[in-house]
Amino acid sequence: MAVSPMPNTLTPDANATRDDMIETITDLPELRERIRGWRRDGLRIGFVPTMGNLHAGHYSLVQLARQHADRIVSSVFVNPTQFGPNEDFTRYPRTPDADTSGLQSAGCDVLWLPDVAAMYPFGVELAANIHVPGVSSVLEGAFRPGHFDGVCTVVSRLFNQVQPDVAVFGKKDYQQLAVIRQMVVDLHFPIEIVGGDIVREANGLAMSSRNQYLSPDERVLSATIHRTLQAMRDAILAGTPRHAVEAQADATLREAGFVPDYAVLRRLDLGEPKDGELGGLVALIAARLGRTRLIDNLEFTADS
Repeated sequence: MAVSPMPNTLTPDANATRDDMIETITDLPELRERIRGWRRDGLRIGFVPTMGNLHAGHYSLVQLARQHADRIVSSVFVNPTQFGPNEDFTRYPRTPDADTSGLQSAGCDVLWLPDVAAMYPFGVELAANIHVPGVSSVLEGAFRPGHFDGVCTVVSRLFNQVQPDVAVFGKKDYQQLAVIRQMVVDLHFPIEIVGGDIVREANGLAMSSRNQYLSPDERVLSATIHRTLQAMRDAILAGTPRHAVEAQADATLREAGFVPDYAVLRRLDLGEPKDGELGGLVALIAARLGRTRLIDNLEFTADS
């Protein structure tokens, strides 16, 4: 089973000098002054937005951003506008000390920690919302109405606050990456968007902040998702009709104890492919296991 290797263990360096230490900023004017200073020095700025409770997958995005920029800002903000009713906003894990240490070890220069008032000065109910039509209405958009509106609303604000040259998002949230790319083009943000590869646990489970909700038995079962994605790839490349591949994937997940929202094959732009169309595809799964909703995907071509 081919998996993206986990980055080296990221632990704070006890011998780090002051210049190596991450700077935590909670005040927007202070953040903008820091950005202006970097700009005056001709430095390229990278940005990695997160909701915290960070893991090796997040830190790999910071390391990737380092390949594209001179200074890195990462944000931690648990955004209330992208959680739907009965979702896990209140119980979403907050781990600020561990996040700060991990970001420092990954090479982040500034941790931007806005509060709700800084992000939504008129309050959440009066916030100007961003809606990206088309790509945001299918799959995750259909099962989590309003989710991508919340994502785009907060990311557009973060882009305005940080004003990066490049921003890095993980490919695990495949549709989110597509939505962000469309928003950036549509609103003429002068920002390069880079997708970071999925980092997996030893059993193939895509790393996620929500994996900690899984019980030990569920964690063993969770490997079924990645195996199912691989089976979907192999079946479609062998000539099995797409609808048959999707039906078998759904049945496999249900037999293992999952409740799937979808198990589908799509073109890389998330359009529905015709049978025999193998120029570039992605298999996508969203399914609940117990109380935990897991998503994952696998990109491939006929040559992969």
